[in-house]
Amino acid sequence: MSITTAADGIKDVTTPLSDSDVESLKTGDRVRITGVLYTARDAAHGRLFPLIERGEPLPIDVRGQVIYYTGPSPARPGDIVGSIGPTTGGRMDKFTPALLKLGLKGTMGKGARSQVVKDAFRQYKGVYFGAIGGAGAVLSRFVKKVAIVAYEDLGTEAIRRLEVEDFPAIVVNDCHGGDLYEEGMARYAR
Repeated sequence: MSITTAADGIKDVTTPLSDSDVESLKTGDRVRITGVLYTARDAAHGRLFPLIERGEPLPIDVRGQVIYYTGPSPARPGDIVGSIGPTTGGRMDKFTPALLKLGLKGTMGKGARSQVVKDAFRQYKGVYFGAIGGAGAVLSRFVKKVAIVAYEDLGTEAIRRLEVEDFPAIVVNDCHGGDLYEEGMARYAR
């Protein structure tokens, strides 16, 4: 198992993830991710999806991996990466079930996901992590290495392989049907 709980209650998650790793995560869990994250936004997903539809291999092996919806800004001299804040996960909803079916275990972004995606998390044992919006410069400190692995012509939207250490996030949707946004709003409903 690549998930342990630290003394501070935060779960330390090491990628790649297995089904049992994903099953151990619950909505609201605070996590620190160490290992590999792949970046992909709208343009990269737009190139991956036709490959999936045609049954062709993808430029990355998504099995057990986490895709972070981000397009990092250029790095300043001496920095590994620029600001690396999350983009809205819902924009990738039409692509997510197909990637989960291929073995993707996690996605990370900001904002709510559709019911179709939440159902796919249950069906394929996936999880949606929320990253802190507006804190991209701070999040860049957790990136130890970055390399473009596909679609370099897309610039900031190219697929990158990030090596991260203790990258902070929270479980928004788990594979048990939990939804942090719905649960949070219900607590404050009158």
